Amino acid sequence: MTTPAFGGEVSDFYQRFRRGYPAEVADELAAAFALSQVQDVVLDLGCGTGQLTRALAPHARAVLGMDPEPAMLDQARRATSLPNISWLLGADTEVSALLPIIGHGRLAAVTVAQALHWMDHERLFAAARPLLRPGGGIAVVTNGVPLWLQDTAWSAAVRDVVAAYLGTPPHRTCGTDEASQQRYATALAAAGYAVDQRVVEYATTLTVEEIVGGVFSAMSPEQLPAPDARPAFTARVRTALAPHGPLREAVRVRILLGTR
Repeated sequence: MTTPAFGGEVSDFYQRFRRGYPAEVADELAAAFALSQVQDVVLDLGCGTGQLTRALAPHARAVLGMDPEPAMLDQARRATSLPNISWLLGADTEVSALLPIIGHGRLAAVTVAQALHWMDHERLFAAARPLLRPGGGIAVVTNGVPLWLQDTAWSAAVRDVVAAYLGTPPHRTCGTDEASQQRYATALAAAGYAVDQRVVEYATTLTVEEIVGGVFSAMSPEQLPAPDARPAFTARVRTALAPHGPLREAVRVRILLGTR
């Protein structure tokens, strides 16, 4: 799994400013895989600081949050007191190593939220199958379009400020684009899963601080402005966004399902 460094301060921005998931998202996943609070175990792979992991906890006997970045897991542990969540250090390339530990057909679901673009998805889909019980499966969840790529005037303004700072336009879609979604769906079908899709939509209003924090959460530690330069960066974003308030965001959560 090739990832940027989400360590150091980036993990703090991730925990504080990455949007969580409405309860409806976990409800859709619970319904799709008939999750049981009595017996089912879910693996949330590439869990980051645990936004989806926490949302899934009321629907399963146990949820395992797995991520390759220790700093992200540290943030997740500090933010979570739910007794049925455990945190594991590991990457998508290590999923097959869980088989002797968890057992054949013991997982109800593997969820990957806003992280599959860092993974070898074809290899993962194949490796996960032996772990999944009948009726279980894989869910690829994207939590809206990145802040810098939305079809709004305020998003274009953010994109311009970030491009000027980085020296290149931000272009990463984080797997939310139609081509990536189709590629994942095709790979799920090729791996023998029945493919379906659910959508949850909601609207929110953002502050300048939330937008800046969200941008910082997507940078590597080397890209982050120095602490004493961050007020100036925030001021540039604030000025760019001033003509476009209120900063409304329409979020479309896409849930791509592969059922075994």
